[in-house]
Amino acid sequence: MTITISRNLFWDVYFEVEQTKQRYDPSDEFDILWQYPPQFGEGYSRDIQLREGLGLLINNYQLHERLIIKVPEREGCINYGFCVSGGGEAWDVHTKNHFTWKEGQYHLSGNGAYPDAVNAGSAGERYLRVNISMSPELFRSFTGNIEGEVSPQLKHLVRKPTQERYIRSGAIAPAMQEILQQILHCPYYGMTKRMYLESKALELMMLTVEEELQIKQGKHNSTALKLDDVERIHLARNILLRNLDNPPSLIELAKQAGINDCKLKEGFRQLFGTTVFGYLHNYRMEQARSLLVAGQLSVKQVARIVGYASPTSFHAAFRKKFGINPGDYLKRC
Repeated sequence: MTITISRNLFWDVYFEVEQTKQRYDPSDEFDILWQYPPQFGEGYSRDIQLREGLGLLINNYQLHERLIIKVPEREGCINYGFCVSGGGEAWDVHTKNHFTWKEGQYHLSGNGAYPDAVNAGSAGERYLRVNISMSPELFRSFTGNIEGEVSPQLKHLVRKPTQERYIRSGAIAPAMQEILQQILHCPYYGMTKRMYLESKALELMMLTVEEELQIKQGKHNSTALKLDDVERIHLARNILLRNLDNPPSLIELAKQAGINDCKLKEGFRQLFGTTVFGYLHNYRMEQARSLLVAGQLSVKQVARIVGYASPTSFHAAFRKKFGINPGDYLKRC
């Protein structure tokens, strides 16, 4: 079944029940958590206004049914969004240009006119996206000269409201991955939290702008993947995650996914910003952390579920990842 709805009506549903609005951080009135409408899915959107002209949005939800949202033409800010998990698609109503986003990709878009579009999400897939929006004025304050004029290499990101926006996608680099995890697991609250998150948002801006400059100067060294390769790399990822306790070797994984092992290794770095088994390790650790937070299982049970036969190895890996022993983390939760 597919649900089709306009963006305005979707927002009406999203915000109609006051109880869905909560303070994520009781000490910060600008950090709001909105529960996802239960008729569409489950999860939340966390909206944090870091300062005038700079916002952070964390979407984490799972749809019950395929959802299509019709979005009217509008004016937008400068955005850089990171797809940590899940994916989706969009297309321009008039030109029919098709646009997809997949796990491990980011999208940089300038301000200007956003055309009439349709956004679609699939049922059953966990969607986690970090999006940072910045006003053109704030962007100029960082990238402009003393007169506020933006560098010629970046003028395409700052356009008039009547001009169509610029948009580009790229692979999330390892440095970006690390910052995203720091944002998602921010250890601070109140004033220090806002300082921390703002610094991380600006770090991500720096990395995306640096990559944009390299591309414009012809210095960015990346090999575009064919659509078929992308699909096979995602298939390999899914095979890997279905076999946490006994993952296949790299050669066997490539064989099962129907792709060359060298292309699999390179493609994994491009799409997910890490190696095949680096991705597996990070996934295991994030799963372990989530299970410990739930508080229903012992450390030994969690270690076994995420594929560690040796509790000692699990303790060492967890401490290296999060800086704390799993037992102490469980007590804290």
